[in-house]
Amino acid sequence: MIDARIEPLVEAVVFDVGKVLVEWDLREIYRDLLPDPAERDWFVANVVTPQWHFQHDAGRPLAEIVPERIAEFPEHEALIRRYATHFNDSTPGPVPGTMELAEALAEAGVPLYGITNFGAEFWADFRPNWPVFRHFRDIVVSGEEKLLKPDPAIYALAAGRFGHAPAAMLFVDDNAANVEGARACGWQAHHFIDAPTLKAELTTRGLLA
Repeated sequence: MIDARIEPLVEAVVFDVGKVLVEWDLREIYRDLLPDPAERDWFVANVVTPQWHFQHDAGRPLAEIVPERIAEFPEHEALIRRYATHFNDSTPGPVPGTMELAEALAEAGVPLYGITNFGAEFWADFRPNWPVFRHFRDIVVSGEEKLLKPDPAIYALAAGRFGHAPAAMLFVDDNAANVEGARACGWQAHHFIDAPTLKAELTTRGLLA
């Protein structure tokens, strides 16, 4: 349990997006074309992999990474191209409970921001699908900035844009490396596991009633 008396006061909450607010799973892109779960698992472990996808999060355009992957796996060209045209299928729904917490924070007047590892070309099509982002004053998108968490530069950029000292912001992320990266840059941070655990911390800190 966090003791709010010994923690710096939080002025703003900064959310990650994938696996914190919105579910993310590349296998969902291929649910209809690869109905066998084992075949889907193999494809995402070997062809359209998270590690390959992260190149787009880092700022490389689809026009580069997709042809490169097709050259490596020409027999899977149609499935690789589907990644570029159906990426929103990989975000099938909200993470249970977290959007409600963001809405409650906004209602309580807590400033909300985001830092997400997300491809620039996908972001413009993804964001309008989720009304919760109307509460966010700013969101740093890795693909637009060509910086990936946990690079200290992305946290420095975010702090400058958001206008709050790092120690006055609570960063929420499901990735332990990103959480530790933020802490190393002076941020307060919460390693996201589920919404009830996050709600308990937000309540203890006095951000929610």
